[in-house]
Amino acid sequence: MQLTALILTAFVAIEHLYILWMEMFAWETAGKKAFGNALPHQLFTPTKKLAANQGLYNGFLSAGLIWSFFIENAEWSMNVRLFFLGCVITAGLFGAFTASTKIFFIQALPAIAAFVLVLISK
Repeated sequence: MQLTALILTAFVAIEHLYILWMEMFAWETAGKKAFGNALPHQLFTPTKKLAANQGLYNGFLSAGLIWSFFIENAEWSMNVRLFFLGCVITAGLFGAFTASTKIFFIQALPAIAAFVLVLISK
């Protein structure tokens, strides 16, 4: 169970590294593919800096999850992991309610699963 929790947490961290890359460096290419239905294509260029800012925040979420793997104290590692997974869940739920329900399945649901597995594997 603990290994599954770690793998799912790593998946969420990698997913947010991908989101960082897409929003900061590939907004007008990969971003259009991911958000083309939610945003008119002519708005991708003018919103490039806003997307980069969002990408940076996703990078912080990923960094926090990755950091949790390097904390030697098991209790602190779990607490940091749960905190950052909670942040991802909150962001995913907010995005699902305000932008697209697809965000729930892509962002929030994997984080919820990881959060639950981390809690029950302690």
